[in-house]
Amino acid sequence: MSDFIPAPIAQLPWKTILLLFVMASFGFIVLYSAAGGSLSPWAGLHMGRFVVFLAMAVVMSRFKETFWKTMAFPTYIIIVVMLVGVELIGAVGGGSQRWLNFGFIRIQPSELMKVAIILAVARFYDLLPPSQIRTWGAIWPLFALLAVPCALILLQPDLGTTITVFVGALTVAFLAGLPLRLFIGGGAAVAVMAPIAYFFALEEYQQKRVTTFLNPENDPLGSGYHISQSKIAIGSGGLFGKGFMNGTQSHLDYLPEGHTDFVFATMAEEWGLAGGIVVLFCFFLLFRWGLGVAMKAKTRFSQLTAAGLTVTIFFYVAINLMMVMGLAPVVGIPLPFLSHGGSSMMTIMICVGILMSIDRHPGRQGGAFG
Repeated sequence: MSDFIPAPIAQLPWKTILLLFVMASFGFIVLYSAAGGSLSPWAGLHMGRFVVFLAMAVVMSRFKETFWKTMAFPTYIIIVVMLVGVELIGAVGGGSQRWLNFGFIRIQPSELMKVAIILAVARFYDLLPPSQIRTWGAIWPLFALLAVPCALILLQPDLGTTITVFVGALTVAFLAGLPLRLFIGGGAAVAVMAPIAYFFALEEYQQKRVTTFLNPENDPLGSGYHISQSKIAIGSGGLFGKGFMNGTQSHLDYLPEGHTDFVFATMAEEWGLAGGIVVLFCFFLLFRWGLGVAMKAKTRFSQLTAAGLTVTIFFYVAINLMMVMGLAPVVGIPLPFLSHGGSSMMTIMICVGILMSIDRHPGRQGGAFG
């Protein structure tokens, strides 16, 4: 039977594609229910976007490692220019200026920077001789690559995306071999600077998110409303949930943003703990595949890129789940494949497309993980 299937199609990671389709389909079901049993405005668009972006990922899988190496720095520069454009002519939505409107499409460059920073940092450490990995020359370019985009994204303001970009770059730097003491020292410095940043760097609404995270019950009808209602929705789902189309928190509009940031709470109310476990298991399989791609890759660039992209997807999932359960401040990070949102889905599928490319073309040189 395999003789009749063209090699490019047979070489695709069909198990992973099926996994993604199952997750996106479950997201479709949850969004369909959240809209009261309607394809609009979320469910139909969600599935349509997934199909388009999956096709894009399959096309991306055809490119070899040399393409991503060549495009790493140019892509980074282009997106930095787009971030500058956001500050100058960007569209405003939800009180934030984060989008570029090209008429036929609206793009959020900060989302694309999550991928661009991984490629740029991986390319930098790929070019850096191993003997220099513990020198100052391996450190200052990393912060130079981070400083401009992080500053521009903070101006939007978008703290959640800034943190994601920062963590993705540091993950690649750590795997490249930077000394552990630098990360420990950096963490200690962040802990010392956090109180100062709270009072002088954060906007008032961001300060409220921190205080709400620490004590959401202090203002259950105000700043703590999101987290309180999310906990109620998740807890009321019990073991097997209230049943499809029977969620009350989302259907009666008690749960804000139940189709985007808090979609997990919407799902948990109707599908219960069992549904949550299924979702977590699906993400576990996706992360295992991504790390497997990184471990099988033969070149330093491929390994660092695959690991960095996998951690970026993990960060999406971890922060969103912690956020809806009150374990992290609300920072506006959607849940991949379940939340409604074009920019975030495009970013995730770009990550998947590059991972599929590395999986298909693992390279031939020595690796980065020893």
